Amino acid sequence: MPPFDTDPRLLRAFLAVAEELHFTRAAARLFVAQQALSRDIRRLERELGAELFVRTTRQVALTPDGTRLLPYARRVLDAHAELAGAFGGSARPLLVDLNSDGATAARVLARARELVPECELMARFESGLTWAASEILAGRLDASFGRAAGLAPTVRSGLSAHPVRYEPMALMLPLAHPLADRETIALAELSGETVYAGAGNERTREWTDLAALLFAEWGIVMAPPVPLAVGAAEFQRVMAKGGHPVLAVVDFPAMPGTVLRPLVDPVPLSPLSLVWRKGLRHPGVDALREAADALAHAEGWLERPAGAWLPERDLSLMRDRS
Repeated sequence: MPPFDTDPRLLRAFLAVAEELHFTRAAARLFVAQQALSRDIRRLERELGAELFVRTTRQVALTPDGTRLLPYARRVLDAHAELAGAFGGSARPLLVDLNSDGATAARVLARARELVPECELMARFESGLTWAASEILAGRLDASFGRAAGLAPTVRSGLSAHPVRYEPMALMLPLAHPLADRETIALAELSGETVYAGAGNERTREWTDLAALLFAEWGIVMAPPVPLAVGAAEFQRVMAKGGHPVLAVVDFPAMPGTVLRPLVDPVPLSPLSLVWRKGLRHPGVDALREAADALAHAEGWLERPAGAWLPERDLSLMRDRS
């Protein structure tokens, strides 16, 4: 009979491979060497007496036993997270990724800190919900913000999401760009224009996916990948070197040498949600939800402009409240 004291680390390894169906990506998601990940999977298979994956040089697939294990692994890891939250209480800092400083997520965090001054809500400034979601599921991060509809369904199934804001999109332009003197920019004016939207950045796949849907409708060209820039100064340097306008949101932090112009006719929206691991219990998460609701009510964050552009799958998820 299989043992009942399976190391949660082995289940996390299994879940990462099951969701990615790719050992290299799963290892990167868990920040471990691929060889170590493979060893953990083999150890779990030995403990359970079952083969969990079919591996070839071209693909990885779940076996019937792997498919059978998947819901059990998720429930066990959810229970571990709930246990940690129940006994960690406010003594454990809550790690919250804001993607960048000074935008909507930062305002929600500031309000939440006012609501629970006894809690330590620690900000992180990484890039993209795709990356943050893997960190949340691995237990190295507690919460983040971003476009939940852009995550793989297997990833979303391990997360709870709470709608925060429909963020109007904007274009960040070099001062010398012909459209820089406009107060607003109609989407039709961008037909044939090359715009940067994070292509090639694996941490922000959900944002690039949303941009690709928008660009396809309006004949906008996706700018090619550039080196991953970490930090505002590096981002500014790399963008200036490329010279392309950058797709952003209206509250994107100001960059020297650029202007930010709202997009209109129609207004394209970027749906922002608060995301955390299912089963996590922490007063900081409750405060973030309360803060988001208060700001949304006060400033109309969840009101959509008439005729606004938003994919249906995003709209459906934003109507749900976990």
